[in-house]
Amino acid sequence: MTAFWMTPLLLVGSNILMTFAWYGHLKAPSWPMWLAILLSWGIAFFEYCLAVPANRIGYGTFTGQQLKVMQEVITLAVFAVFSVFWLGEAIRWNFLAAGACLIAAVVFIFLPVE
Repeated sequence: MTAFWMTPLLLVGSNILMTFAWYGHLKAPSWPMWLAILLSWGIAFFEYCLAVPANRIGYGTFTGQQLKVMQEVITLAVFAVFSVFWLGEAIRWNFLAAGACLIAAVVFIFLPVE
């Protein structure tokens, strides 16, 4: 599989893990803080095991700026699904507007520079 496809796939996986690391514990407010932190750090380790290779594999095929914008868009998409299905929140117009702004960022960052 080429870097063009491997990079976003690894970033999706890493973002799924990081979203659970950062926000998954919100459904368990009775957990002691130390437990939420410990579990979050445990999940984050595996997130890094995907994010670091994604960026190393992708760099060269993509610029650092393109990798960052790609990661942010993937993060927003993953969080949209997570917030609806895990946290039970509704997607509101301002979330969609923010997503549209990030899509515009993708368009601009991937335009030819010359």
